[in-house]
Amino acid sequence: MSDWASYGRVDADGTVWVKTAAGERTVGSWQAGTPEEGLAHFVRRYEDLLTEVALLETRLASGAADPSHTLATAKRLRAGLDEAHVVGDIDGLAARLDALTVVAQEKAAAAKAAREVARAEALARKTQLVEESEKLAAESTSWKATGDRFKEILDEWKTIRGVDKKADGELWKRFSIARDSFTRRRGGHFASLDSQRKQAQSVKDELVAEAEQLAESTDWKATADRLKELMDAWKAAPRASKEAEQKLWERFRAAQDAFFTRRKQVFSERDAEQKAALSRRQELLAKAEALDIDADPKAAQAALRDILGQWHDTGRVPRDAVASLDRRLRQVEDRVRAAMDSAWRRTEPSANPLLAQMRSQVAEAEERLERARSAGDTKRIKEAEQALHTKRKFLELAESSS
Repeated sequence: MSDWASYGRVDADGTVWVKTAAGERTVGSWQAGTPEEGLAHFVRRYEDLLTEVALLETRLASGAADPSHTLATAKRLRAGLDEAHVVGDIDGLAARLDALTVVAQEKAAAAKAAREVARAEALARKTQLVEESEKLAAESTSWKATGDRFKEILDEWKTIRGVDKKADGELWKRFSIARDSFTRRRGGHFASLDSQRKQAQSVKDELVAEAEQLAESTDWKATADRLKELMDAWKAAPRASKEAEQKLWERFRAAQDAFFTRRKQVFSERDAEQKAALSRRQELLAKAEALDIDADPKAAQAALRDILGQWHDTGRVPRDAVASLDRRLRQVEDRVRAAMDSAWRRTEPSANPLLAQMRSQVAEAEERLERARSAGDTKRIKEAEQALHTKRKFLELAESSS
């Protein structure tokens, strides 16, 4: 960055001057400190102007700014530059503002031309929409699709801006006539719906048949999602005759109720099992937290291993309770580990029987995992893997502390 202070000076009486190509002029007075501080104050003002000009240049170049607004701002800044109370390269900044003004004028002219093009394009697009509407009104027999298309045309119509009022009014009148004509033809068509009602009955027969087939499914999520899709399809389909509609609906609803009733029963049983598992884990956790670890760390460790073995056999518990239970159990494990570490530090590794016991526990856990894998029992495999991971972790900690 240039040394903007070199473009100014401060008299002995505190008058601040700025140097320009046209000569020096005063920009203010400084009595609050040293001349250097005074120059720095007016340089900061210049840098503020410089920043504003740079921002105008950047926004105009990126297309983020309105060229007309940029032009007005550039002219305002340029007009005030000759009397600005700043110290810096005023001539250089003036040249930048002059160049910015030229560019902004060019872009403003281009933007105006673009608006004229956009206006012509808007008129052409609305004309196309009107012509499409008139053709649909005269020829289409796809009642629902065409009705939807008229809505889409109307929605798009509302987004098109820039057409002059007279032309817009004439086009709107043609569109309204076309839409009304289609509505009348569609109303006449729907005056006789016997064939469509038969078709609707056929569609709903298929929906009922699929719902009844799904009623005995045990794929709970996928089936529930599919039944909801069938319900949406039912609502979207035309109505059959009154008698057929009622009978089909009763069968359709009965199939849904049968599935959701069975699902509710299964989920209730699952919830009961999880509550029982939660109760058992709470009992085990109470035993673990009641262990007198300080009195006999070895006995506490043995008791905790037994508790951990039972812990993983309890089954699944409600998801919202898992983190709290595991956290409290880990706290007990940490206390036992700390007590055993303290005891092991006082015992020779060769005289420590606990390592042999823990290796035996790991071997037993590995055998249990192999048996679960051989049986192909996913639940037992997951529980055995968790138990083996815990026992190996204890063994690694014990061996690293020996």
